[in-house]
Amino acid sequence: MNGTSPLRVGLIGYGLAGSVFHAPLIAATDGLVLDTVVTSNPDRQKQAAAAFPEVRLAAAADELWARSGELDLIVIASPNKTHVPLATAALEAGLPVVVDKPVAGTAAEARELATLAEDRGLLLSVFQNRRWDNDFRTVQKLLTEGELGDVWRFESRFERWRPHPKGGWRESGDPEEIGGLLYDLGSHVVDQALVLFGPAVQVYAEADVRRPGAETDDDTFIAVTHVSGVRSHLYVSATAAQLGPRFRVLGSSAGYVKYGLDPQEAALREGKRPATETEWGAEPQSLWGRLGSGESPVTGGGNPVPTLNGDYPAYYAAVAAALRGEGPNPVTAHEAAAALDVLEAARRSARDGVAVSL
Repeated sequence: MNGTSPLRVGLIGYGLAGSVFHAPLIAATDGLVLDTVVTSNPDRQKQAAAAFPEVRLAAAADELWARSGELDLIVIASPNKTHVPLATAALEAGLPVVVDKPVAGTAAEARELATLAEDRGLLLSVFQNRRWDNDFRTVQKLLTEGELGDVWRFESRFERWRPHPKGGWRESGDPEEIGGLLYDLGSHVVDQALVLFGPAVQVYAEADVRRPGAETDDDTFIAVTHVSGVRSHLYVSATAAQLGPRFRVLGSSAGYVKYGLDPQEAALREGKRPATETEWGAEPQSLWGRLGSGESPVTGGGNPVPTLNGDYPAYYAAVAAALRGEGPNPVTAHEAAAALDVLEAARRSARDGVAVSL
């Protein structure tokens, strides 16, 4: 790779993940250029051409492998079941890869991909954008500064109120589709817990199908015991008529409670772009979390903690640096495999009604 020329990116998939997250973030990253978008959907091809007039369009991923020498990175934002075969094909074509989460349906598949990438000397990174959420970055800062003392319990929620299923592969009950909230939103909350508190030793889960017509889990709870002794209580739900706090972190000297979602996804959906926004990822003071002990944040107890700005652009900036040999892989496939170990254990726990040791 030329150290000064932009790295040319082929993006596979232009649904929600490709059009809202990957394409805009790639285009906003110094040193990367969106070269080709792969989608067989004519409407999505028109959408991509309108948003990125200079982009090339392809109907199938094979067109990328045929001109692999013209590309420097493949980004896979297609349905979950295609992640492993497409990542394998890209690596075998000699191309570094970014794969949207979950990288695979099993930890074993993720580790096989990691081995293939290592054998080929190629980058394989997993898009875990929620590591750059505003609230998560703020929790990391509080932990680093010791504001909570020893953390005893970490609560994390991705809850929504969607009483009617929307359909599509994300809500499919077909195991091959790797659908359901456990692998969708669960991939985020588990990854965040492992980043903050280290490896898991035990997992207990409850997974339910609540909505009429739903095919797979839409209301799931995961309890993780970490080697560090911290217990993580993780909730993902499409059936929460009242939303709980996004984070509640309880420690020996203080607790931190934060409501609301990081604003970056909503901004991207609205067509806003990091390069044109003066305060990307910022939120109003009214949404700041609160830090204290013995009070209720609902009634104004605790001290407001300024929320750090969210920073999704940092992920692709790190990918570009890693490709140039100037920094580490921001999210490795081995880290993704560790999260999949927890998700697989959670699925087994919910099915059998037992706690699963890792």
